[in-house]
Amino acid sequence: MMEILLGLTAIVLLVAGPTMIVQGLAGRRSITKELAQQRISFPSDNGLPAGLHRYAGTPVHTGTQARAFADLIGAHVTKATGGRTYAEIADEWMAGGRTDERLARLRETAFMGQSLRGALLGAYQAWQITVLVFALGAVFTAMGTAFLALAMRGA
Repeated sequence: MMEILLGLTAIVLLVAGPTMIVQGLAGRRSITKELAQQRISFPSDNGLPAGLHRYAGTPVHTGTQARAFADLIGAHVTKATGGRTYAEIADEWMAGGRTDERLARLRETAFMGQSLRGALLGAYQAWQITVLVFALGAVFTAMGTAFLALAMRGA
């Protein structure tokens, strides 16, 4: 009876594991394709903050690169807004009667920058999930193989 249970568990794991691996790889391809279609590239080295120089002039095609570009946008937005968030600028603009054009433009800059940053961080998070799915698929496959060996040994 134990051999049958091990065998059935092995079959489930040996189906689930490779399926997860394939889905993880498909997710990566999808993220790469979407990022490539956006045609985002890092500026030359002299326009990059410390820590991002290795990306100088390269296109954004991976989740890791998307996160780095989100960091670049974050640095630019922080510099443009003096460290204030969209919410803080919007509050100041509304408190001033919504008449200050400089604050209105700064509010739009903060909103666009933070929105773009959020989208790129979403791509990074999706990229990280593909790592998890791929790794779990590998673990399930290894476990399925071990359970199958145990089931066959006991038979």
